[in-house]
Amino acid sequence: MKLVLSAALALALTALPAHAALPVGAAAPNIVTKAAKGGKQFDFALKTALKKGPVVVYFFPAAFTGGCTIEAHAFAEAADDFAANGASLIGLSADPIDKLAKFSIEACRDKFPVGTASAGTIKGYDVQMAPGAKMTNRTSYVIAPGGKVIFALTQGNPVGHVEGTLAAVKAYRAGKR
Repeated sequence: MKLVLSAALALALTALPAHAALPVGAAAPNIVTKAAKGGKQFDFALKTALKKGPVVVYFFPAAFTGGCTIEAHAFAEAADDFAANGASLIGLSADPIDKLAKFSIEACRDKFPVGTASAGTIKGYDVQMAPGAKMTNRTSYVIAPGGKVIFALTQGNPVGHVEGTLAAVKAYRAGKR
């Protein structure tokens, strides 16, 4: 039964439309939440993170599911490239912080934080998977220090999110020189 539910979830996630809720150029709503990196919890505020450079904010449906673990591993592998280009990362889902603290160790490999997306954040970024669902869809954004979205991608397949966000960060960095 678990396998059938996992397969159904995977199919539903890959059937999502390939557009992002917030378009490029939109003002990104502030995010204030509990996050965890390496299992250690802390308070995260997007406005504070943006003071250091662009921020990659990626929403994922649920910790410890196949696609979300694949995506977290891919972001972890690229975390040093993002940092070398002046960007920071955070993954967000509607999961409770205790579950995400474990995910930050196992899937994110202590490379970047994950946090709980509040109902307000989910609404502000319009990333609710479906009406009434308690999960976000898979959407990745790059937000420039001024608070504007400079890259947005919504697609159920985790492939392409890291490549797209990293390319946007590099393009931003090249344009800022």
